[in-house]
Amino acid sequence: MPEADEMFDWVIVGSGGGAMTSALMMSRAGKSVVMLEKSDWVGGTTCKSGGTMWIPNNRFMDPGEDSTEKAITYLNAVVPDGPEFPGTSPERRIAYATEAPRMIDFLHGEGIAMERGSRFWPDYYDELPGGCKTSRTVQALPFDKTELGDWAPRLRQGFLEMPVRLDDAQKIPFARNSWAIKLMIAKVGFRVVLGKILGRRWVTAGAALQGRMLQAVLKTSTDIRTGTPVSDVIVGDDGKVTGVVTVRDGKPWRIGARLGVLVNAGGFGKSQPMRDKYMPGTHAEWSNEIESNTGDMHMAMERAGAVLAQMDEMVGFQSSRAPGWEDAYVIPGMQAVTAKPYSILVDQTGVRYLNEGGSYELYCQSMRERDRVAPAVPSWAIMDSRYMAKYSLADRLGGGAVKPAWRESGWLKEGATIEELAQQIGVDPATLKNTVERWNGFVDAGRDEDFHRGARAYDDYLGDPFFDGPNKTMGKLEQGPFYAAEVIPADVGTYGGVVTDINARVLRADGSPIEGLYACGISTASPFGGVYPGAGASVGPSMTFGWIAAKHAAGLGNQ
Repeated sequence: MPEADEMFDWVIVGSGGGAMTSALMMSRAGKSVVMLEKSDWVGGTTCKSGGTMWIPNNRFMDPGEDSTEKAITYLNAVVPDGPEFPGTSPERRIAYATEAPRMIDFLHGEGIAMERGSRFWPDYYDELPGGCKTSRTVQALPFDKTELGDWAPRLRQGFLEMPVRLDDAQKIPFARNSWAIKLMIAKVGFRVVLGKILGRRWVTAGAALQGRMLQAVLKTSTDIRTGTPVSDVIVGDDGKVTGVVTVRDGKPWRIGARLGVLVNAGGFGKSQPMRDKYMPGTHAEWSNEIESNTGDMHMAMERAGAVLAQMDEMVGFQSSRAPGWEDAYVIPGMQAVTAKPYSILVDQTGVRYLNEGGSYELYCQSMRERDRVAPAVPSWAIMDSRYMAKYSLADRLGGGAVKPAWRESGWLKEGATIEELAQQIGVDPATLKNTVERWNGFVDAGRDEDFHRGARAYDDYLGDPFFDGPNKTMGKLEQGPFYAAEVIPADVGTYGGVVTDINARVLRADGSPIEGLYACGISTASPFGGVYPGAGASVGPSMTFGWIAAKHAAGLGNQ
């Protein structure tokens, strides 16, 4: 076996949230660390995301509000076990519920400024045993990335680059209903102006989390290298992973790892060939993953003996191809559109087939499943004039006039009556009329008898907190003109990868660990199987299992 060109104790592939926590932990253990990032920017998909971490029983919750036992009860209720979901197990869920709050305590001790994401951001299945109707979310405070100095331009762009907490940003569309929200917006505006005067460059959400993490890692001896793709892992004759192959000066470069290699290289959302193989009918251009997430390390780990699983899963994010979507950094989302009053979702036959509230992962999963029996990709968001007047759509916040480009492009359909709208979207008018009338009857009764929309706290979270009705997500479609816009099952990331154990070690088909090889994040088969239990169910596990991997490789145990 050729000699390594250089050696480190710990080699990290990727620079997402798990990579950062791992680098911090291993550095605190006194070990040498190198982080190899394929792209020219640090932060991974975590940087582009909402940056929310789903952390049960975290330090920011009220005493007695949550417990490890309650979190495990919830996870066991919501996450199915079975051979089709080898990424999850009772043991992995226990490991997560136990170690996640400890990971947050560790980051707090490292000076990472965090807070509760919101006091009301319920679990996505809060009605199940152990479900939380308040919030288990944790987020970083907004961050001025000029504090990174020369590294500031190398932090990947976030989706919301202004000095506002994500929870507050989500309230902006309701400004007309609340003087408190108007005051909050005024304060944010003042900070934006002041920031420009003082030369600050504020980011929030995932970019704030990764900016703060990068700042902490830069204070260690970690060697961070951008533009450094890894093509393979090095496997010794004994089956142990001893390093990786990358490139330097245009030539292969072998970096040895004394303690191990951690892969936190993202998913395969931008690889159409892999999508065609594992989740046919989905589209790379509909993915919000970063451009460098093409599954290279999935394939490299498979060559090393790893098992790929849950590869047909993705973290769906219902979206739409509104004018300009091709050039948008984030595809226009439709998550809260059909969960608001005066709107529903129908397939191409004009039939409702899901709860328009709830988890975005389940929403898009249901779209794909429905499409196997009736055309549902795309589906149609159906709205009446009150929706258009009050609520957000595409890049328009808080309701208002219909944008001319929406009509001119043909993206937004309009009809004076439901029957006329049905003709515009190629749906049988009688069917759509019956669907709307059935929905309106449910609204009158205050209960969605078909799909129970509004029955859980999270549905109301997506609705209108100022809506004058018994259910914050249900309103009749009765005032024309009526409108329709397509909804597609886009995603924020794939959700399948290598199978790992409670210590984040990558496993072979026989269940034995590949010594020296660890993985976390969406490079792995999710520890929650095919379910997304709450906001931050990708970032939280990535950071937790990256931290666990470093502890295990450094001989610090799974404490």
